[in-house]
Amino acid sequence: MSDGIQWLVSLEKWMSSVVFARGISAQELALRMGADPDGATEPITDSDVWDLEIEAYRPGGDGDGVVRVGECGGWSFALEYGHSTGGDRLAEISHGGVEAVHYVPMKEHPPATVFYARDGVSLCGFGLDEENVRWGEEPDLLVPDLVAGQVLGPDGETLLAPEDEHYLATYRRTLGVVERRFGLSLSPAYLQEARLPAYAVRGTPDMGT
Repeated sequence: MSDGIQWLVSLEKWMSSVVFARGISAQELALRMGADPDGATEPITDSDVWDLEIEAYRPGGDGDGVVRVGECGGWSFALEYGHSTGGDRLAEISHGGVEAVHYVPMKEHPPATVFYARDGVSLCGFGLDEENVRWGEEPDLLVPDLVAGQVLGPDGETLLAPEDEHYLATYRRTLGVVERRFGLSLSPAYLQEARLPAYAVRGTPDMGT
């Protein structure tokens, strides 16, 4: 059974983001995000990343961004740490017929967000529990899926989440729609004990492990 991605809403401490890309390898994903081709570390765990010297905020300049990359369910993925590049480079990541999805977890407000790009174009994006406010070249691309998933009403504008529903339940419903539409899956092990190669994608982090 697939792990899917709905479990991502329940993460308590992880405040980074994840990029999924279909049509390229995990290493190519890292390169498109700004990594040096020879810059991979030995495979490390999520907790090992926080032992690196990463300065996520640097006044007057770029903070440090690091990714750990792997493959799951037919998609490559990059787990982002610090001042990473997924949000800036999503369209670039998707060039050449590649599909790319960027999930940015947040606590309630501002909301978590989902972005989708394909073939070099940012097609659509929206906040979770704000799916009636959309942007991109095809902002309504996922509206039929959101309606079918009981996130939006038939008009594509009315939010269906009950007012007293916990925001995590609302987030989970929308991530379920995204998960099913694109066939996304990510094992929780990748944010626990599983080891993945890491790359610097922005700034000058000390990647010694």
